[in-house]
Amino acid sequence: MKWRPMAAILHKTELKLLSPSKLNHLLQLCSKSKCLNQGKIVHQQIIVYGYNYNPFMITKLVQMYTDCDDLVSASNLFGRMPQPNVFAWTSFFKFYARHRMHNKSVTTYNEMKRKGVLPDNYVFPKVLKACAQLLNFKAGILVHKDVIVCGYGCNLQVCNSLVDMYAKCMDVKSARRVFDEMVERDLWTWNSMISGYVSNGLLDLAVEMLNSMRLDGFEPDVVTWNTVMDAYCRMGLCDEAWKIFEHIKEPSIISWTILISGYSRIGKHEMSLRIFRDMLNYGASADSNSLSSVLVSCRHLGALMCGKEIHSYGVKTESGIGFYSSAGPALLTIYAKHGRIQDARNVFELMDKSDVVSWNAMFVGLIDLGLRHLALEYFRNMQRMGIKVDQTTLSVVLPACDLKSGKEIHSFVTKSSFSLVVPVCNALIHMYSICGCIASASTVFSNMFAKDIVSWNTMIGGFAMHGLGHDALKLLQEMNRSGFSPDSVTFTSALAACSHSGLIDEGLELFNSMTRDSGFTIRTEHFSCVVDMLARAGRLEEAVEFIRGLPGEPDKHIWGALLTASLARQNVDLGKLASEQLITLEPENAGHYVTLSNIYAGAGRWDDAENVRKQMESKGLVKPSGQSWIENGI
Repeated sequence: MKWRPMAAILHKTELKLLSPSKLNHLLQLCSKSKCLNQGKIVHQQIIVYGYNYNPFMITKLVQMYTDCDDLVSASNLFGRMPQPNVFAWTSFFKFYARHRMHNKSVTTYNEMKRKGVLPDNYVFPKVLKACAQLLNFKAGILVHKDVIVCGYGCNLQVCNSLVDMYAKCMDVKSARRVFDEMVERDLWTWNSMISGYVSNGLLDLAVEMLNSMRLDGFEPDVVTWNTVMDAYCRMGLCDEAWKIFEHIKEPSIISWTILISGYSRIGKHEMSLRIFRDMLNYGASADSNSLSSVLVSCRHLGALMCGKEIHSYGVKTESGIGFYSSAGPALLTIYAKHGRIQDARNVFELMDKSDVVSWNAMFVGLIDLGLRHLALEYFRNMQRMGIKVDQTTLSVVLPACDLKSGKEIHSFVTKSSFSLVVPVCNALIHMYSICGCIASASTVFSNMFAKDIVSWNTMIGGFAMHGLGHDALKLLQEMNRSGFSPDSVTFTSALAACSHSGLIDEGLELFNSMTRDSGFTIRTEHFSCVVDMLARAGRLEEAVEFIRGLPGEPDKHIWGALLTASLARQNVDLGKLASEQLITLEPENAGHYVTLSNIYAGAGRWDDAENVRKQMESKGLVKPSGQSWIENGI
């Protein structure tokens, strides 16, 4: 039958001439073109000529209605069918998959089985996809059993769906078993297995699978390359991902986004921003994911103007809701970091308030600004609105709490499943430590079901904060016995504990053991701790000798530690030495000149103090003034 405009074909004078097969053809045309109204006209003619009792024709009508998204009409027809066949059921599975109604897909599958209808190779992939999206491992296993019973264990599409389901449900061994037993594979199969390894953190195996794929005669497509690039980026090997990217003839927006987010994650924010600009110059249109990733880099770079430009671009190219839902959190924290609290609030008002991520971003922004009271106010508003907190909420808000608020949240944590979440417990330890309740912090630490490196570091840092050096060193020993290797933060906290407790000999022994016993690479902050330790104890000359013996040039933190101690001990000569070094390192920092001038003035060396002031003025430097949040509109 020659194609003509739908309206012409459905003219009543012509419908009289249409046979059931031609009516079926018209229904198929309505399905493909989503022409619901014309489909209803065909349905009327089917009723007029008595075809509405024909099971084949009813099935085709059900298919037309589901394809045109009229679920009510499809369900009414389906309900009148005495024995719906698998094709009628499949129509609903297609509708549920298209509208991401995954729970409905699984329940409908069980209902179909109860009515004695056997699934086929069209039903299985759709139900398995639903199980994968729901992470319903138990249901997926039952469907796999049905696959075997129904004889579809060798079907390519069904096996591909099984590989994907097991991988997404984090049973990568079963995914690989299905993969290995497949008698036929296609590119989708290989991509699913590689993606499964990546999503389950088995990045080396993902890269190995790429080589096996080529040996099997399959050439990677852009999906394959994107997956392998993602694996490299997750391993921190973004330069390797970049090499792959350069060989992709037509990179997708996903290809660009993987690189942008990958470099941002490893702290190479300039590179992330550069790739974003290259993407726009290439002619690709940034989506909300790429915008979100590059905004994170803008925040770390302090690039406010760049962030504002991306904000403007995102509003113009993305729908408002989509842009703010994805990129809003990063944008909000950029404005907050630069003290633009009203801009941050404006972004927050445009974000999805039902999404806990929106609130978490606001908490981070306010706390970064030091507005803890306002962060707690927003937290209470969130609770009043009935938004469920997650572990990020608690981990961010707890350190901002006073003791009373912290105890209230602790009570909530104890009554919920969050009491087993390590980052939340770590935040509780930190909260109690800074609120002066080190005993409560220690109790939380001792009662933790599981600990990570942050748990040990936070507790050692708490002891350091309270000058409990012996407790900190004892816990460090316990940490070693528990199989945890101290990191840079651990040693910094332990050395600070020795410094604040006057445990000079113990601190020096710990410092020496870092390279002797642990093979640890000493960093600047550790040198600063030793200088601070010696200087606090009044051993200023030893501190100077230690600085002179450093392998590299001392930085401002090391000289700053000496300066602080020199001021406390009123040692003019060493204070002068430290200040002069700080001026050399940061000649545009007016504060260093002011400090040196004050040292001279305190020692009665007025001429020297005046000379420093004149030197500062000759450079056009101005003494830093105090600031108020009122000036920023807060």
